[in-house]
Amino acid sequence: MSDTPLRRAVRRNRGAIARSVLGQSLYQVCETLVPVAIGVVIDRAVAAGDPAALAVSLAGLAALFTVLTLSWRYGARAVVRAGEHEAHRLRVEVAGHALDPRSPDTGMGAGELLTVATTDADRTAQVLHPLTGGAGSLVGLAVAAAVLLGIDPLLGGGVLVGVPVLVAIVQGIGPVLTRRTADQQEALARAGGLAADLVRGLPALRGIGAEEHAARRYASSSAAALRGALRAAVPLGLYQGATGLAGGLLLAAVAAAAGTAAVQGRISVGELVTVVGLAQFLTEPVREIGYATMHLARSKASSDRLERVLRAPFRLAAGEPGADGRTGAPGAAPVELKGVGGALGGLDLRVAPGEFLGVVCYDPADARALVDVLAARSPAAEHGGAYLVDGVPAEALGPERVRERVLVEPHDADLFEGTLAENVLTGAAPGADPWPALRAAAADEVVRTVPGGLQAPLTDRGTTLSGGQRQRLGLARALAADPPVLVLHDPTTAVDAVTEEAIAAGLRRLRHGACTVAVCSSPALLARADRVVAVAGGRVAAEGTHAGLAADDPDYAEAVLR
Repeated sequence: MSDTPLRRAVRRNRGAIARSVLGQSLYQVCETLVPVAIGVVIDRAVAAGDPAALAVSLAGLAALFTVLTLSWRYGARAVVRAGEHEAHRLRVEVAGHALDPRSPDTGMGAGELLTVATTDADRTAQVLHPLTGGAGSLVGLAVAAAVLLGIDPLLGGGVLVGVPVLVAIVQGIGPVLTRRTADQQEALARAGGLAADLVRGLPALRGIGAEEHAARRYASSSAAALRGALRAAVPLGLYQGATGLAGGLLLAAVAAAAGTAAVQGRISVGELVTVVGLAQFLTEPVREIGYATMHLARSKASSDRLERVLRAPFRLAAGEPGADGRTGAPGAAPVELKGVGGALGGLDLRVAPGEFLGVVCYDPADARALVDVLAARSPAAEHGGAYLVDGVPAEALGPERVRERVLVEPHDADLFEGTLAENVLTGAAPGADPWPALRAAAADEVVRTVPGGLQAPLTDRGTTLSGGQRQRLGLARALAADPPVLVLHDPTTAVDAVTEEAIAAGLRRLRHGACTVAVCSSPALLARADRVVAVAGGRVAAEGTHAGLAADDPDYAEAVLR
């Protein structure tokens, strides 16, 4: 059997489960003994008119309730604490896998992955509750049956036969509930994921007038989630109704049999009270067993979704052991492409040490393909050719090592919830000064204008900032990281011409002597590049300085001059 998240959750919390089962079993035993104690008080103290026996009996009841309360408290605490820790472990496990540099192919969007890493992780961890509650309930049923056997063998035998039959009947709905719950959670996760993605992309949707289409997509997805919920509600309602009915029938049958036995003189009044009390108590563990199965179905469905993410194959290779310490030949280029194809046309590109290289792609698809290769997001098998970093093949280094040496900053950089300083200094050396990077990216103006400055709180994705402000902060973050090779993809598309000139000057000044590649059509940036390469049809079509190409190459001039 595969080691599913559900099995790991149980295995990792064996100790807590054992402590909780002990506590909840003791609680159920004490609950069972309450009607027994009351029956004893009636027969030996009240009916006998013995004040001393009554005082002792009341003290015993007080002690029984004390043990009952403490056992529930510590038994429940053990499983709740373990469940919260396990949910955290599962969230970290899923998030770590989803963020693995090797790019797992989950087939899910970002919003759906978020739902899996939160809701499904929590529901999987909740498997500990029905396991411990169900085990305690079984102990309670066993003790109640034993007491009833001691009072009247017919009553005890009836309970021993009747309870398993009733439990087996309500369990028959379990597989249907499991299947429909899984469908419901799948549809709900898709709807929740789509909603998260649409909210994050709302500014872009408004920009292209696609709000109505997005709303229709979400309405359709939400309707599917509603249908799934209604389909799951039918067996769930049947399950809860059957559990309640089973407990009620058991109570009625035992009470009727006990009343008959009391009339016939086979049991005393105190024993009658005990039997009726136990019959009423029996509805609780029967109901608890029913709920345990229902929650197990939900946990199983969520575990299957977690496993789908955790077992998703990686698109990229991990790299060869020890390859991160390899170096190429002396004077090897920091970045070199040889015959890289795929979406490109067999591109050859070499970036010299310390060079500021401008790359102009006449087709935006070529720019995206080039950036994907440099960011190690594209598997070598898809593009062919060779991608060398410091003379070492990228597939030998693996995506994580490549990204440590080559930082690719997209033009639509994401910001996270936190302070402005935390966003800028993510990836920077400890104690780094953010101001040189902020000034180079013309983002110092953003710091001065937002209330709170560097300690200003930002929302997820920086939605309280303008597009230009977000772009400048993303660029400042990339510059503060000070990578050996920095690749920028259209870093100034959301700023005005004056700011663009300031960024070009600051970038050249701060990255002097470091390897920088600007994939863009910005005249301000290209004018400060040591060399400019024009790419057409996925191949190098021309190279030289910006001024020379603008004067001599009409295609280049048309692409970059505004």
